[in-house]
Amino acid sequence: MMSDASVFPASGLLTDLYQVTMAQGYYRCGMAEHEAVFHLTFRNVPFGGGFAIACGLDSVVDFLDRWRFSQDDIEYLRGLKGNDGKPLFHGDFLRYLGALRFSCELDAIAEGTPVFGHEPLVRIRGPLIQCQLLETPLLALLNFQTLVATKAARIVLAAEGDPVIEFGFRRSQGMNGSLAVGRASYIGGCVGTSNVFAGRAYDIPVLGTHAHSWVMAFESEREAFFRYADALPNNCVFLVDTYDSITGVKHAIEAARRLEDKGYQIAGIRLDSGDLAVLSIKARELLDEAGFSQAKIVASNELDEHRIHALKQAGAKIQVWGVGTRLATAYDQPALDGVYKLAGIRADSAGAWRFRIKLSENEAKVPNPGVQQVRRFFHGEAPFIDVLYNLEDPPSKDWSYALLEDPDRRQFVPEHSQWKDLLQPVFRAGQLVVERENIAESRKRTLSALGALEDRFRRLDAPDRYPVGLESRLGDLKRDLVAEARKNRN
Repeated sequence: MMSDASVFPASGLLTDLYQVTMAQGYYRCGMAEHEAVFHLTFRNVPFGGGFAIACGLDSVVDFLDRWRFSQDDIEYLRGLKGNDGKPLFHGDFLRYLGALRFSCELDAIAEGTPVFGHEPLVRIRGPLIQCQLLETPLLALLNFQTLVATKAARIVLAAEGDPVIEFGFRRSQGMNGSLAVGRASYIGGCVGTSNVFAGRAYDIPVLGTHAHSWVMAFESEREAFFRYADALPNNCVFLVDTYDSITGVKHAIEAARRLEDKGYQIAGIRLDSGDLAVLSIKARELLDEAGFSQAKIVASNELDEHRIHALKQAGAKIQVWGVGTRLATAYDQPALDGVYKLAGIRADSAGAWRFRIKLSENEAKVPNPGVQQVRRFFHGEAPFIDVLYNLEDPPSKDWSYALLEDPDRRQFVPEHSQWKDLLQPVFRAGQLVVERENIAESRKRTLSALGALEDRFRRLDAPDRYPVGLESRLGDLKRDLVAEARKNRN
């Protein structure tokens, strides 16, 4: 497996301009090295679903391990001008940036873990200037991969155990986007990708068939299939809909007999247009009657979880699903509403935290303060509630909480419940403190964790809302900070 270093840069310039201008402000105010704590969260589960799948952490690890401002980066910043035509950035600040190296601590939820609204996927704690400069790249790396992994997981659930292949390279948002899609789709549960470079970069199985152009390059479909079988006898999945799908299946059967005579087996046929349910039923009959019951029927063509579910309900005989555009572009929700908020600041590690809160007319946009941790409680293997608490003021014994949507009603976690804290150490003092995880382990976690999640939270349509609460002390802190901010805002 290649590292992301072979694919993506890790320049300090991979941020928004306002992050750098704020950084200069912190530097000139003497606040650059103040300790801060930020949390990266999202507000709403995407696609109208009941869960999201955390993804992108390993890309974050690779980025932070290499993050710095090179001399070329510094020279570029030196050339930027302010509104008066004079240099935007001061020389002493640029020298500071040139020597800057990542030194924060970072805790994160493991890739492949089901997560829910308002839970921090990442907690970063360290010098304020570093935490600020890293906001944009952390959001970019985690938002998109979490979105795509979630879409993939929904599609895999709809396929009910059938293999799903990511076919979206050509419709992805650029070359780099295609690599993120290949990676996140695999963690979300797909069995492989058509993207050969993503396969090499992330050790993902690569899978595919042939295009219509192969058939069109020959005088007849029959000849095209025979030639393909001669060229790749151990990889024959014939695309049968170039001219007429049922006739194409019959030609594929002829090619399969030739393969059989040479000691090979047809792997399958692919349908890419028309009524996939009707065509797959007829194709299955023809293949079985010809003695090729082992041949798989692969389908593609604008598939997503809803269309796959409908085809299953219609009795389609499709066994492998190639999903492209609607997976690679997260078609029905093109962005995760991830946010990155300052929750506390102090002058040094020995001082008292001054916890912060942002007000909003929309209560759902008021972030949570504190140094947050997420504790997940279980009945056996099944999680039943997540409770956010403040590491600086944890509960002593009884775990009382209020749900985010019902903050005035206090409840208690049942005694002797099993639990796990989800945010785990990744970096300490800028040094990686965990072994980087194999992508197959992340995919395995997704499948296992979704299998343990109750069906009511996994439904494609109108799922129940998984309960997330604030531990009572954290809830009280939030109320106090909101009241104080409202009193002082004028």
